[in-house]
Amino acid sequence: MPFLVPEQRGQEPLVVDPEEARRRAVDAGLIVHNDHPLNCETSVTELLGGVFMPSAHFYVRNHFHIPKLDPKSFRLRVTGLVRRTLGLSLRDLDNMPSKTLLVTLECAGNGRALFEPPISGEHWELGAVSTAEWTGVSLPLVLERAGALEPAVEVVFRGADGAGGKRFERSLPLELARDPDVLLAYAMNGERLPREHGYPLRLIVPRWYAMASVKWLTEIELVERPFHGPFQTDKYWYEGESSAAGERRPVALQRVRALIAEPGVYEQVPRGPLAIRGVAWSGGAPIARVDVSLGDEFLEARLIGTPLPHAWQRWELLTRVDHPGRVIVRVRATDRAGNVQPERAEWNAQGYGNNAMHRVPIRVV
Repeated sequence: MPFLVPEQRGQEPLVVDPEEARRRAVDAGLIVHNDHPLNCETSVTELLGGVFMPSAHFYVRNHFHIPKLDPKSFRLRVTGLVRRTLGLSLRDLDNMPSKTLLVTLECAGNGRALFEPPISGEHWELGAVSTAEWTGVSLPLVLERAGALEPAVEVVFRGADGAGGKRFERSLPLELARDPDVLLAYAMNGERLPREHGYPLRLIVPRWYAMASVKWLTEIELVERPFHGPFQTDKYWYEGESSAAGERRPVALQRVRALIAEPGVYEQVPRGPLAIRGVAWSGGAPIARVDVSLGDEFLEARLIGTPLPHAWQRWELLTRVDHPGRVIVRVRATDRAGNVQPERAEWNAQGYGNNAMHRVPIRVV
């Protein structure tokens, strides 16, 4: 059974007032898709800014209402196939060696609204992606302290968010959980996690779609068999793709992708010099190049800044537009593993992994 903090045993977890959470999202300028639970995305034009997204503008993806956990009584339990069962307080975690990483998180359903034919589920456009600076404890340090026993093959992560006796639960292979860049994060952009983003503790799994980065983390369990749960075996699978008829493949690494943040959709731009800017990322490998087209020919954009292993890459192309009229700007990213963003993504029944080339129509005046 999922673990509830002591004051919540036998009852549903306390939750943040949904209307209050929605007001905060609206005040921050987020695009709200659903109030109950709260789901909202960032405007694509907001993606272009500093290296990371301010916490208030970071997209929010929830499956249940936002739980309200007491940091004083909070304990992270580590159970299952371990030599020592642990109950770690926030102070315990604060006293362990910390690590800070810039990591881009993307909802697996980002771009679902752009699939044809339409797919049920949250109709994300393109703003369910953001980058933040995450600080916490490397997960292998905690696993080492607990002492994994040899039969263990997977690590199950349980969040406090839930309803009707069901919780958000996901697992990772033990080998991946031992990656030192997988974090038990207690801070975001230099401050304690906001409640919307998992306060007081969440998992951060770099390069994977964000369903793996379980929020409001309360329990870790090491198990000897592959974990089965609704968010592991029912949801987050590629199903019905034309190239894999009858096959199911789990959603895992982020697909290579670039977005145009500037100019905006249907923006009027004057004839002459034109700056096209955006971000690109991939779970497969760092970005190798970004190409931009204003017609039939693709031009290579300039990558900005030092490439980071787990965070998006800013890019820009300085070009010219000398003829008035409608122009479609397209962008295509390629990562160092040779993955190339496709013209169109394959339709799948749950609407995941839509990394089709971003197209932005503009008008030259």
